[in-house]
Amino acid sequence: MLLSMLPRTLSLTERFQLAKDCGFQSMECGTEDNPKVAEEIKAASEKAGLPIHSVMNRDHWQSPLSSPNPEVVDKSVKGMITSLDNAQLWGAGVVLLVPAVVNAEVSYGDAWKRSFDVISKRLVPEAARRKVIIGIEEVWNKFLLSPLEMANYVDSFKSPWVKAYFDVGNMVLYGFPQDWIRTLGSRIVKVHLKDFGWKNYTFTPDGQSKPVRKRVPEFVNLRDGDSGGDAEYLKDLSRRVDLILEGA
Repeated sequence: MLLSMLPRTLSLTERFQLAKDCGFQSMECGTEDNPKVAEEIKAASEKAGLPIHSVMNRDHWQSPLSSPNPEVVDKSVKGMITSLDNAQLWGAGVVLLVPAVVNAEVSYGDAWKRSFDVISKRLVPEAARRKVIIGIEEVWNKFLLSPLEMANYVDSFKSPWVKAYFDVGNMVLYGFPQDWIRTLGSRIVKVHLKDFGWKNYTFTPDGQSKPVRKRVPEFVNLRDGDSGGDAEYLKDLSRRVDLILEGA
């Protein structure tokens, strides 16, 4: 369960309690810059008896480690260190990191080299000091597009503080989750459960009189695909997770 999925109209304590009441056993939280709010999150977690298992880093998209601009990289590193501090405060063992973004300005090779250099030299020592693992996630960043590449990338750090944060739905357009799981194996430290499928949409293009049907790929509810809500939604989500884990 991700904290941001819960109703923002509720207090932090109420959100944690709602997640627990709906059957979830732990929480993932986003990066929190405000020390006061970070302490409030910790208190809410402890009061509800719902531990925080990981932190979702925030600045890796807008300020990627693969940027050629040192100021952008510095901002990303600063945000990641804040995430590591959050994890240490909250008792979370992992921080999720999107390591690089490949685009028209940043080649694949540059993304690999730059992100590896920054993570190994500036972030791994910080993670080791806090005893928090950096979880590398594959996502739609045009980087680490195969399980063999991701395994090689994680292994290249030669550090117990760098592992894979595996998202089941992120590679469905170009791969098979089960293949990634078998290849990454013990490198996987955390898993995001997400389902992905195709939905049919009917629309009428401009200048035409006849409607057209189109299949559009999108994320769907767990167990509904080809591969934040209220209490009713959250209880249903918890039930779906249980069914997946039970192999039903």
